[in-house]
Amino acid sequence: MHIFNTSEISTFFLIGIPGMEPANIWISISICLMYLVAILGNCTILFFIKTETSLHEPMYYFLSMLAVSDLGLSLSSLPTMLRIFLFSAPGISPDACIAQEFFIHGFSAMESSILFIMSFDRFIAIYNPLRYTSILTSARVTKIGFAFSLKSVLLTLPFPFTLKRLRYCKKNVLSHSYCLHQDVMKLACSDNKVNVIYGLFVAFTAMLDLIFIFLSYMLILKAVLSITSQKKRFKVLNTCVSHICAVLIFYVPIISLAVIHRFAKHSSAVVRIIVADVFLLVPPLMNPIVYCVKNQQIRNLVLGKLCQKHRNA
Repeated sequence: MHIFNTSEISTFFLIGIPGMEPANIWISISICLMYLVAILGNCTILFFIKTETSLHEPMYYFLSMLAVSDLGLSLSSLPTMLRIFLFSAPGISPDACIAQEFFIHGFSAMESSILFIMSFDRFIAIYNPLRYTSILTSARVTKIGFAFSLKSVLLTLPFPFTLKRLRYCKKNVLSHSYCLHQDVMKLACSDNKVNVIYGLFVAFTAMLDLIFIFLSYMLILKAVLSITSQKKRFKVLNTCVSHICAVLIFYVPIISLAVIHRFAKHSSAVVRIIVADVFLLVPPLMNPIVYCVKNQQIRNLVLGKLCQKHRNA
């Protein structure tokens, strides 16, 4: 078999939703609306956290980091999604594909880390409310945010280099609407054992984040159960609802996709592609909505600004 290297391959091909090609224009309109709402929603959260002094607290600083990672995920996948569904142009150069998978995996790792930090933040706020702001000072929050962002970058930095060293044969059709490390490496006809092992290591770190989130909530539950007043218990637990929703929104599609790839390899390609698209589209879309609906301070600020504009009009 004649083997081509990455410099000889001019194009990889991404795929949309098989069998739904005639409806691509309507799918593209829906996707454009979802991206628009996601970008506007996350920018709104960042605007209020920056401009409102009442939101200059650790919880909202971490929320702003979550909004940045959501914006990163949206902007990383936007070009290929629009090319496929709006312009019916599934081709992408290998270098652009490798760059996209780096940013998607990087921002995904960052989001996973931030969700873990936010669970720790909720534990400190509930377990030791009087020392909450003295423990999580602005300087410490900045250092924590920088450290975990750097960890995410360093964790995913080897991906592009390990993919570039591989040789690729004639097979150049990917199985999603955007580039992923595990998807690109399957096209290789050279030994990709290093990619497989390192990919599993990165996946394991994401699972560690989820385990630490679970442990944080076990400690939170223990602290809540020590509160005698049932009304106070409910009030304290209510402060965690937004974060629990964000965790479920992020991890359920990832786990579902992993289960499908591992145990249902012969399942419908449509199901796999839709679940993969949900993983990138839904968290950036839903996180701002969840926090605007469930967080009273943000909700009041948004409603206040809307009412003020209505009165001025």
